Amino acid sequence: MDETLYDETRPIGAGWGWLMAYGVVSLVLGLAAFVWPLAATVAAVTVIGFFFLIAGVASIAAGVMGGKREGRLYAILFGFVSLMIGAIMVFDPASGALSLTLVVAIWLAVRGVMEFLWGVRFARHRGWMIALGVVNVLLALVILATISWTALTLPGAILGISFLLAGFVEVTRAMNHRKGAHAFAV
Repeated sequence: MDETLYDETRPIGAGWGWLMAYGVVSLVLGLAAFVWPLAATVAAVTVIGFFFLIAGVASIAAGVMGGKREGRLYAILFGFVSLMIGAIMVFDPASGALSLTLVVAIWLAVRGVMEFLWGVRFARHRGWMIALGVVNVLLALVILATISWTALTLPGAILGISFLLAGFVEVTRAMNHRKGAHAFAV
């Protein structure tokens, strides 16, 4: 383990308040995402859209400025596709949210079918795997059946879950660090 991560001159538990503050802010943001799921969805889609825009510009620059090489045309075309997707997400977040929600539904459906099929083949834990597959397919169907509502709330809810879990972890780490545990112990 790299001992340079720890500052031995600081008292044990120093800085726990920063961890706690980060955890509390994450918890508040997570709760806010559930209270205002539409706003959280718009924020999530817009941020993802900007990432696509940045990736698009970088890919085009790499294709144009990277000299003659294999994959140059791919980099340029991929960059333009990324720019288009990013622009849609930034300037029309509802369409971006719909696209993200459809991808989640498709992912759940494909995963569910695969889990079901693998579960049928398993000797052990067959029931759990089949049940997991059925649940994921049902979740996909619920999302698709309520797409007009879920498209505007699901990305925000996912963001909320992520912030809530991160907040819980950081608050727990802060309390342990305050008692003397290293904040980043492995």
